[in-house]
Amino acid sequence: MGGSALTADIDVPKGRSGDEMSNNIPSTYVPARNTIFLSHALGFAEVIGARDIFIGVNALDYSGYPDCRPAFVSAFEHLANLATKAGVDGSAFKLHAPLISMSKAEIIRLGISLGVDYGVTSSCYDPTADGKACGQCDSCHLRLRGFAENQLADPIHYVGRAA
Repeated sequence: MGGSALTADIDVPKGRSGDEMSNNIPSTYVPARNTIFLSHALGFAEVIGARDIFIGVNALDYSGYPDCRPAFVSAFEHLANLATKAGVDGSAFKLHAPLISMSKAEIIRLGISLGVDYGVTSSCYDPTADGKACGQCDSCHLRLRGFAENQLADPIHYVGRAA
């Protein structure tokens, strides 16, 4: 699948302001990505008898992606209960998005409280061949701001700066 700076030969936008990030759907939007992920999770959940499905979307620091909004999560949950044998038979699915209304700073704080080693994570949309984060894409910008708001240094390597 193409159509996105994350899946095709399209430049990743860099240096965008917060307003630019929240007012436009960026070229890093992957068509139907979360719909596809959730569809697979729904099918698997039905097979194994699970009725709770979790997704890590975020509506506050979401870079304009339409499939990270509460309306999408609600609509998919509704679809899950209309489009499956389990849902029709009355064994409803519940879609959980625990990060949806948290800021990036709150997510980082929660991760730290849970023992997440952020040194082995990356959010970058355009890392170098050796794995350094670009520090300029929307995702790097949001991550760096989240760490700064917690008065913490991000432990990963960025182009032009050591960890």
